[in-house]
Amino acid sequence: MGGEEVTITGTTDGRYSEILTPEAIAFVVALDREFGARRVQILERRRRRRATRTDELDFLPSTQAIRDDASWQVAPAAPDLTDRRVEITGPPERKMTINALNSGAKVWMADFEDATSPTWENVVLGQANLRDALDGKLDYTAPDGREYKVGADLPTIMVRPRGWHLPEAHLRVGGRPVSASLFDFGLYLFHCAQRQLDRGSGPYFYLPKLESHLEARLWNDVFVFAQEQLGIPRGTIRATVLIETITAAFEMDEILYELREHSAGLNAGRWDYLFSMIKNRPDVVLPERSQVTMTAPFMRAYTELLVRTCHRRGAHAIGGMAAVVPSRDPVAAKRALNQVRQDKRREVGDGFDGSWVAHPGLVATCREVFDQWLGAEPHQIVRKRDDVRVTATELLDVKALGVQVTEVALRNNSSVALRYIAAWLGGRGAVAMGGLMEDAATAEICRAQLWQWIHASTPTDYGVPVSAALVTRMLREELDVLSETGALDEDSARRFGQARTLLTVLLTERTCPEFLTLPAYLRHMSGGSGTPATTEQATVAA
Repeated sequence: MGGEEVTITGTTDGRYSEILTPEAIAFVVALDREFGARRVQILERRRRRRATRTDELDFLPSTQAIRDDASWQVAPAAPDLTDRRVEITGPPERKMTINALNSGAKVWMADFEDATSPTWENVVLGQANLRDALDGKLDYTAPDGREYKVGADLPTIMVRPRGWHLPEAHLRVGGRPVSASLFDFGLYLFHCAQRQLDRGSGPYFYLPKLESHLEARLWNDVFVFAQEQLGIPRGTIRATVLIETITAAFEMDEILYELREHSAGLNAGRWDYLFSMIKNRPDVVLPERSQVTMTAPFMRAYTELLVRTCHRRGAHAIGGMAAVVPSRDPVAAKRALNQVRQDKRREVGDGFDGSWVAHPGLVATCREVFDQWLGAEPHQIVRKRDDVRVTATELLDVKALGVQVTEVALRNNSSVALRYIAAWLGGRGAVAMGGLMEDAATAEICRAQLWQWIHASTPTDYGVPVSAALVTRMLREELDVLSETGALDEDSARRFGQARTLLTVLLTERTCPEFLTLPAYLRHMSGGSGTPATTEQATVAA
């Protein structure tokens, strides 16, 4: 195996060469060789579990002892992860990185997953931007001449690598693409771990899309191996796990236990959680996403259980995303900020120690709410929420039978899914639409809801059941409007055509497709049947 050829398909010159050094690539390859087979096994386990899903979702009898043992705790928080009352998320694109670092948030999560379209340029130069930020060399001059520079006080930086299900097709070992998770994690750790340690910080991560404690165990083993390889003290890496799948919601204690020496808590990933609910319970139809608020019984059960589980183990509980893009209209802006304020008051009242925002304009509002509640305290882990008792039935209590879909909701989901996929194919992973910052998670819930409504023949408010023909017509009408307004040049018209084709295929599958980003990547970004992002190739000695 050690003799397998390692190839890089993609640009390796200029700034790319600073990140894609032989030593950095060798480290990523070592990670993939050590853990690639186990990754394949967990993906196969996911498939088998989904095939026997639905009625068997429950807390695991085999791990009852871990849940019942009140004695174990996660490692104490790293000093610069003690106060996390406001966390801003976004892609590691150069200008957006500067804006996030200057936002006043306590933590910035550099998102290589839902907010990044995984072009070779985005994933490699995103790593360069992170390194530049730590070296004090990050600046940007806009086309209009405006200059952007990073201020003196940086927030704590965390990195979200892509999920276990995604490959990085531009780096191959023996012809096989490496894990995108290990690619993103490995490059950041190799280049920035020591830089972070020199600053009195450390390499901190967010782990997306986990579906079981076994996947957390795999990550923990990766951390132990990586720290040994780089000579970093064990326990230096810290990771917060996003609980954004219904299966993971039943294994929160176990996930913290597996990562306990590296754990930095759990986060409530609300949009992907709804998406996961549809995939695992396709027979229980959800109403449009704007109606499934965090006050819905099953969402309350999930978030309160998350807080109780974290605080019982001495871990931080981080709340969900505020995705509003502040409006220039003062009336609309005030209304939106009031909604954000209400949402954050509910979270801090429930016991969350911090929360997410997607835009710098929301940082002050979120911070104000947490400041009023926490005062000088960095968190509220002392609130154990022993009053919370959540059963499997409550976690699965969707109570949404008899849903009626409005035409507005149908058109909005169709529009967001189509426009987002087209933007993603063009290299943009975070897109402002209709006053919200949309990313892959919100696009997934939109297209999954369309699939569910089609397959359940859900009635609309104007008496016509949702069908593939109806949604296909709405997608065509959306494209017609864009064409008539002159919004599509030749390149964007091609991307919208690809997006419509992909979406149509996803919506007509017999079972709900697991992810839209995986087929989109394999068809259009990996250098396979679609257009490769780059065409240069380098062969590296294995």
